[in-house]
Amino acid sequence: MEATKKQEDCANPVCADNGLIASLCHRGRLAPELAILAEEADADAAPVIAQLAARRERHQLRLLEAFHDCRVSDYHLGVTTGYGYGDSARETLDQLMAAVLSAESALVREQFVSGTHAIATALFGVLRPGDELLSATGTPYDTLWEVIGLGEEPAEGSLREFGVSYEQVELTADGGIDLPALLQGLRPATKLVLFQRSRGYSLRPSLTSKAIGEACAAIHRVRPDVICFVDNCYGELVEAEEPTALGADLMAGSLIKNLGGGLAPTGGYIAGREDLVRRAATRLTAPGIGAHVGSSPGGRRLYFQGLFLAPQVVFEALAGAVFAARLFERLGFAVTPRYDAQRSDIIQAITLGSAERVVAFCQGLQKACPVDGHVIPQPAPMPGYADPVIMAGGTFIQGATSELSVDAPMRDPYAVYFQGGLSQTFVRIGALSAAQTLLERGLLP
Repeated sequence: MEATKKQEDCANPVCADNGLIASLCHRGRLAPELAILAEEADADAAPVIAQLAARRERHQLRLLEAFHDCRVSDYHLGVTTGYGYGDSARETLDQLMAAVLSAESALVREQFVSGTHAIATALFGVLRPGDELLSATGTPYDTLWEVIGLGEEPAEGSLREFGVSYEQVELTADGGIDLPALLQGLRPATKLVLFQRSRGYSLRPSLTSKAIGEACAAIHRVRPDVICFVDNCYGELVEAEEPTALGADLMAGSLIKNLGGGLAPTGGYIAGREDLVRRAATRLTAPGIGAHVGSSPGGRRLYFQGLFLAPQVVFEALAGAVFAARLFERLGFAVTPRYDAQRSDIIQAITLGSAERVVAFCQGLQKACPVDGHVIPQPAPMPGYADPVIMAGGTFIQGATSELSVDAPMRDPYAVYFQGGLSQTFVRIGALSAAQTLLERGLLP
């Protein structure tokens, strides 16, 4: 009865509709002034989302063809135990991932506990004492600091402790790769150049596969021996091609992000040149064992099925991000990328400008989550992060940014990093809930 009364009393013209925005307004979960802005943002976003849908369809066809070429069968979906010797499902999943990423070889394992673990495994697999790691994208994402050994006291077991040195080249003022400085930074000891595709906790644009490919080609012209490695987290299936299709030697990422399709319960991947993937596999397991072991006591259905659904899930996340960008831009906040800009990862950064707004945004989004919607997130220290971090996202899989999440380091300029979404409707609900919370607390510009 109460909901019916609100519908009868609502004078907002938006509420003549029966869609999501009207429903939220009817239920008293969205202020009328926000509902009008949301409708305008929705109309602005529609042509951009239509373009993204076309790319989703091309990726879906490509994945279907890869499944056919790899002869994926029902018996690949079952359980294996122990060492996993002769596990054709494991080998087929590796082959399938390599095809999807246009790579010679791939290592897909549920034994990877995170994307950072997969990246660290690749780095330790191919680097040796005396080698130098050169970052082409400035300071890496926070969780890689201790892997590399940045800071006065290197972390136990870091690359630095193992005798691998580190240098970095800053990005240009507009966030691009500074190719002249990068080539000048190559030294005799330089063995690997690291490209971080996503923005991480920064407001620079994410790198396109084309830009990474051009940099890799330039490096290989002068130093064919240097390995071009890409931290590909958040970037898979966003563009038409992956970095490995355009010259990157090796890359790694997580399966609870894009390529898990919202279904993979854990895991990560490494893909690229066959010899480099083999060396990474030796680091994951042991010399002489490499990629030839690793069972799946829970079965691999969710990995195959999640990969097949990944184009759709990535599209839903991108469509939701386009709407969120336009909504918060209309609310007066700086967003990157803009709603109609080219995208090369699923992350939407929104600069809020204060700690109070960051907390309100995250707490508002948490209210829209299907799991732990009653929880009130607060900033707290997090392992691997330099500053206290606030994270929101009641996900079915812990930490799965493919579902919907937002996180933010509590530091200037107080930006939130909004990513994922199993459906664009879900993302819209989350973004509108965050905006409503900011409004209720008097924190909108």
